[in-house]
This record gives sequence, structure tokens and C-alpha cells, in this order.
Amino acid sequence: MIKIGVLGGTFDPVHVGHLTIAEEIRVRLGLSQVIFVPAGLPWMKTDHEIASRVHRLEMVRLAIASNPCFEVLATEIEEPGPSYSVDTIEKLAEQLGPATTLFFIVGPDALATISCWKDPSRLVRLCQIIAVTRPHTPQADLRVLESAIPGISARIRFIDVMQIDISSTEIRRRVKAGVPIRHMVPRAVERYICKHKLYS
Repeated sequence: MIKIGVLGGTFDPVHVGHLTIAEEIRVRLGLSQVIFVPAGLPWMKTDHEIASRVHRLEMVRLAIASNPCFEVLATEIEEPGPSYSVDTIEKLAEQLGPATTLFFIVGPDALATISCWKDPSRLVRLCQIIAVTRPHTPQADLRVLESAIPGISARIRFIDVMQIDISSTEIRRRVKAGVPIRHMVPRAVERYICKHKLYS
């Protein structure tokens, strides 16, 4: 059986926290690879202006270039309109075939809103949900999730990962304020942000 991880997100910008989570999950679950899926038009993120699809995709490509077990999928970036995880996972499952098991990696914030996503019941039937938790952070209540999405408790696995206190929001704030972001993002991503004057 081939095991593939899927990590979706706005990646605005991608940072070392994303990379650390992906690598730790890959190793601990014995995944063949982790596929990064930048969202085209994230329907739940309307609180700030988002960098262009081209910029976010290129930053992910730069960030993962040194890891042969990481890949990027541009499906959501290339399609117009809002992007939905269930549609992406379904297409991947069809392309990779029944010999492949997909592990969809989500953080605590995403897990808390998963019942509001498009067709969450179909999503949990298509993949195993890997819920990333952090030390000293409350874990989602499985009873609440199960009442909203019957069957999810059998399809979800909670995994604690090393806590890295970095967020894309903080990176954007620091760039705007002229504060260094070195070591928060890969060096190639830092240079890209500077070259294209993103977030400033």
C-alpha cells in the first residue's frame, strides 16, 4: 500500500512551521511523500488581501525544492473560483488509484471548522484525517465532531508535533513593519518576498 500525505493551505507565505509538520508527519506515519496543495481562492479566508496565486505557488515550490519527498500540486491554483478540499482529495484518489491511501493533514483551527466545509462526510470517506495537535493545546472533542460528521471518529488520528510558534499572519506583519523574517521562512522564500515586495 502506498501512503501519501496531503497538506493544503493558503501558504501566504509558506513557512518553516509548515515544512516541519509535513516532515514529522511523513516520518512518523511512513508516508512515501507529502503533497502541498496551495488553495486557489480560499473561500473561508476573507479577512485580508491574499498574495496572488502565482506568488504563493512559487513560494511553495522554492520552499520544498530541497526535499525529494515533498511535491506541490497546482490543481487548486489553476482552477478559477473557490477551492474545496473534498474536490481535490477526490481527484487525487481517482488519479492515484485504490492502492494508495491518502492522509489529509489538518491543524487544530481547520479541524474546528471542518463540519462547515463542503461535504465533510464525503471527505472523511475518501481519506484518513491526520489532526495535528500541539502540547498544552486543547484537543477537539471527538463526540462533537462525530455528532456533526457521523463516522469521523473512525477516520481521524491525532498526532502531537513539535510546537513552532510561527504564523503566516505574523510573517506578513513583520514584513510590513520592516522586521526580519530570517529563519521563519526558507531563505529562498525570504529572497522571493523581498524581490517581489510582497506584504510591504
